[in-house]
Amino acid sequence: MTDSTSSATDSEPPDVVVQSWPHGPRSVGKARRLLVSSLDVWGLKHLADAAELVVSELVTNSVRYAREPSGRLIATRFERLDGGVRIEVHDANTARPELRQASDDAERGRGLALVDAVTSGRWGVGDRDGVGKMVWAECTGADPDAATVTVG
Repeated sequence: MTDSTSSATDSEPPDVVVQSWPHGPRSVGKARRLLVSSLDVWGLKHLADAAELVVSELVTNSVRYAREPSGRLIATRFERLDGGVRIEVHDANTARPELRQASDDAERGRGLALVDAVTSGRWGVGDRDGVGKMVWAECTGADPDAATVTVG
């Protein structure tokens, strides 16, 4: 996956934004900022809080757990949907994340539960071109105050 965006006319922003990132913790914040900027351009700023949480969790998981094979980049792909955004995080590791129930005192293990709650279960793991996997999630909603999520 290379750094690119889909073609669009001069008056229309692209519907897809793709970016490759170094495999490190700084990439989480950079991916979050790119997503928020894209949402603003697309008129979907009301999804920013939920989408930021989702991309943060997915990129963090990739940075934390997809360390092999070394030297590979992480890629994000944000696609504008009717009333929402599809967030994808691609990495070269074949290990697939699983939703699990974290104990009350666990320091880790709640990320996918948050993604599941925020997206109402609209997330998954799939294959990608080349080695590795793609984890995706969709954030949608017309009413920015429609849902409050409590996990844990």
